[in-house]
Amino acid sequence: MEKRKGARSMKDIPTAILEQLNRGEIESANLTEWLAIDKLLLVENVLADLKRTAYIPIVLDGIAGLKKVTANTINQSVGHTLYQLSKERGDKELFGLLKNHKSDSVRCWATYFIQYNKEMLISGKLKAISDFARDTHFGVREISWMAVRQDIIENLEESLNLLQEWTKDGNENIRRFASEATRPRGVWATHITELKVNPSLALPILEVLKADSSKYVRDSVGNWLNDAAKDNPLFVKEVCDEWMRENGSKETAYIIKKGIRNL
Repeated sequence: MEKRKGARSMKDIPTAILEQLNRGEIESANLTEWLAIDKLLLVENVLADLKRTAYIPIVLDGIAGLKKVTANTINQSVGHTLYQLSKERGDKELFGLLKNHKSDSVRCWATYFIQYNKEMLISGKLKAISDFARDTHFGVREISWMAVRQDIIENLEESLNLLQEWTKDGNENIRRFASEATRPRGVWATHITELKVNPSLALPILEVLKADSSKYVRDSVGNWLNDAAKDNPLFVKEVCDEWMRENGSKETAYIIKKGIRNL
């Protein structure tokens, strides 16, 4: 089946599609659709469908208490509250129901079960988040690295070592995660001060990906270098010069062009 193309503006989303999105029956096709979803209605519909009606007022109260209301903060609040409820009520089924849901937004809620689990070590968190990192939906993949970003920062050396193995994976989404999750600055994310100061710590990851066959991965590596160039332009220039001398492939040239675009 041909993948559905999403509307370019919210007003152009067909009513039937929006209703399905709000019921959690289909995935969003693009960012426009994702932003158009009525998050409160989605909570009510999905939890009722999952026979967790008692959770609805508690989740909605959590959203009502937010100081800053955005699509991301709502999703995080929902995920956090559902994680707490699952722990308090011994609801061992809930994580799996959310993780395997048709709706990409609902699958995003499940990533926060990993983020807020203080009992898990970084190795366990990365293993658990890997299913979300390889998700077929772009939104779930973005939320996946953001969900463990703070844990990566707090366990940087171990995380970099573990993620080196991800760079060799046959799945481009897993390889891309290794780069995207460790970007010194990133998008909508806490900066990784250690990598801003010493970006060479991540070279073992970048070296493996410097001529990756996937444009999705190459874009991430190029953006990684662009991040680093804002604090360490000489480092980025030296790395790019060395890569061109050693490799010189069109894939590497693409990454370099993207990485030095602001130098």
